Amino acid sequence: MNQKIAYALLAGGMLFGLAVAGGAWAGDANKLAETCANCHGKDGANAESDVPNIGGFSAKYFALTMEHYKKKERPCVETKIRSGDKKGTKSDMCQVVNDLSDDDIKQVAKYFSEKKFVRTAQKFDAALAAKGKSIHDKSCEKCHSEAASKADDDAGLLAGQKMHYLKEQTEFFLAGKRPMHKKMKPKIEALSKDQVEAVIQYYGSLQ
Repeated sequence: MNQKIAYALLAGGMLFGLAVAGGAWAGDANKLAETCANCHGKDGANAESDVPNIGGFSAKYFALTMEHYKKKERPCVETKIRSGDKKGTKSDMCQVVNDLSDDDIKQVAKYFSEKKFVRTAQKFDAALAAKGKSIHDKSCEKCHSEAASKADDDAGLLAGQKMHYLKEQTEFFLAGKRPMHKKMKPKIEALSKDQVEAVIQYYGSLQ
């Protein structure tokens, strides 16, 4: 669980709400961000278990995530828009990025980087979380510093992220559906399924 694991864990379903923005709002970060709220909530914080909280991500990490979608290097999972005029309609992240220019992405990345990351209150297994802390400290802390809570690492924010979402994205990563950083690959492949679960429980416990 080393650097760039956040690409697997945190960005897999990122910014579904932008799919309803369309070309009419291109270049308007505030309008694009308002549309993000249809799935991600105000300022990038929401109560949906499968939708990550994105407020507070570094602009660099955010933009890189979108680039991965443009190149279709991440699973483009179909999802329903959660609120707004197009509530209940379907979209996916590959469709989202096709409607955004590089400048749009930079503006929205900057917008969300200036928001506060909101940790999710959720149930977790305390015993597993304790084991997960030891694994994180040994294998993850170098790149996901301060218990995976530092945006300046440009590796996403894992502390307090939704565990359901983290599990889904980790499965994509381990199944080879997501690219692995060369430093990350040996780290995560050395972990058993139970160890991965423990680390996710640890991140979920950081509320």
